[in-house]
Amino acid sequence: MSVEITGKYIGAKKVQLVHGPSGEELVTEAPKDNGGEGKSFSPTDLVAAAYGSCVMTTIAIVAERSGVSVDGMHMRVEKHMQTEPRRVGHIPLEVHMPEALSEHDRQKLERAGLACPVHKSLHPDVKAEITYIYDVK
Repeated sequence: MSVEITGKYIGAKKVQLVHGPSGEELVTEAPKDNGGEGKSFSPTDLVAAAYGSCVMTTIAIVAERSGVSVDGMHMRVEKHMQTEPRRVGHIPLEVHMPEALSEHDRQKLERAGLACPVHKSLHPDVKAEITYIYDVK
């Protein structure tokens, strides 16, 4: 299965992206430290956002199949750049999960998060850590 995403440079170091199947639009721009205004996601910000979103989506798919609720699940991700070469170097991710999950369900959902396609697609040199915190009431 493929999905087409098109992009158009719109000036000021900004790119307008269009998701083919839905028509949804998103604008990225260079980060402040590379001459951007910092008013939108940079392309590397989207890498971190995709990672966190993918982990939660994969967990939600497995939870739904298992009849387990992950209502209230949320995440926090940071993107740390490195300079030589300039690339994403570290993406620590915290996933906050319902505290009522059984140990069995916790293990199953944590394995699911590690299996997300974005996590599997990251270069091995990118330090992509997941910390699960069971504090959602």
